[in-house]
Amino acid sequence: MSASLPPSVALNNGLQMPLLGLGTYKLSGPEEVHSAVDAALAAGYRAFDSAAVYRNEAHLGRALKQLLPKYGLTRKDVFITSKLGPKDQGGKAMEGALHSLSQLDLDYIDLYLIHWPGTQGLPVSDQRNPGNRAQSWATLEELHGQGKLKAIGVSNYTPAHMRELMSSCRIPPAVLQVEFHPRLCQAGLRSVCEESRVCFQSYSSLGKGELLADPLVIEVAESCKRTPAQVLLRWAVQQGVPVLPKSSNPERIEENCRIFDFELSKADMERLSSLDCGHKYCWDPSEVA
Repeated sequence: MSASLPPSVALNNGLQMPLLGLGTYKLSGPEEVHSAVDAALAAGYRAFDSAAVYRNEAHLGRALKQLLPKYGLTRKDVFITSKLGPKDQGGKAMEGALHSLSQLDLDYIDLYLIHWPGTQGLPVSDQRNPGNRAQSWATLEELHGQGKLKAIGVSNYTPAHMRELMSSCRIPPAVLQVEFHPRLCQAGLRSVCEESRVCFQSYSSLGKGELLADPLVIEVAESCKRTPAQVLLRWAVQQGVPVLPKSSNPERIEENCRIFDFELSKADMERLSSLDCGHKYCWDPSEVA
């Protein structure tokens, strides 16, 4: 087990969220999830990110119940994130959130996000989308008030979606989780988050693996005797941006944890940031009304 735990960031409601978590997208089946969670806990991870659409909430909940005692840990020692599926956006938000709680077999979820600004089954331009988002947010606020969701936030929101939410919410979002890496620096979104004290969190930090082969990333990695993955993750956390690398490989899970014992030079940080070209490897929410 790591000698020290990954550092954390204070959310705008006072909750501490680890800067490093294990992403579980595409982890499927109880055995694969159990193995990944076991390796992560051994390496020192204390945060785990799931979602209704990943269809692995139940596997994650079961793995944690089985494995926490092995490492002398209890529920309060880990930070669990899940997300409302687009099919439950709007009128089904309460049902969706409670189903996540049930699947995870938890009394509360540390952070619960609206996964996507649109609604499954509606065109992206459909003018019902804003109303559905607002209804979902009101539901999350209600469950937050009941203590079932310790923090609430959003994922894949654009600056326009964020400003819309900030103008009408009773409880501001604690987190915005979006794609973020050197080819997609998201300056506009980060500025909106800073203005509103919303934690900006990264997913797809490795650009779906494609950035691992970028010549500049490889050059920086060789110069500091680290792997390309460690360099890309370090580039984010050195800016105070939490990361959620996903892997089912125990060696890579452990390797991805070793990003807090070195620093990138200012020059290397700037060189990596200069790769920014607005490229998205994942979904593009910009057309969602």
